[in-house]
Amino acid sequence: MSSFFSIDTPTLRGYTLVCPRRHVEAVVADFNEPEYLEMQRWIYRVGRAIGRVVPTERLYTLSLGSQQGNRHVHWHLAPLPPNVPYAEQQLAALAMSHGILSIPADEMTSLAGEIRAVLLAGA
Repeated sequence: MSSFFSIDTPTLRGYTLVCPRRHVEAVVADFNEPEYLEMQRWIYRVGRAIGRVVPTERLYTLSLGSQQGNRHVHWHLAPLPPNVPYAEQQLAALAMSHGILSIPADEMTSLAGEIRAVLLAGA
C-alpha cells in the first residue's frame, strides 16, 4: 500500500515522505476506511523508525500538497531535533526559506538505510 523515501531537500535530518503507491489526490475521500487506517499504520511505523535513528524531540506529521502543484497525497514526517528554540520549531523548522540541510548523497543513502532497517526489524 505504501512506500517511503527521504526527500532530497530536507530542512530536518531524517525528513521522510510516506505515500500510497497508487495515485491518490484526496487525503480522506480517496481512501476507504481500512485503506486510510493502513496508511496511518505505515506513518506510525516509519515515524517510530525515524525516532530510533534520529534524535527527535517531536515528530511532525503533515499531509501537504495542492491540486495546482503536487496532486499526489503524501505525508511529511519531520523529526524536530532536541533543544531547538521555540521560535524555530513547527512550521519555521519546515520552511525551506530558512535553507535546506547540505547532506551528502552517501550520508542520505546511509540514513535512509538505517531507517529502513529499523522499520523492517519491527520498529
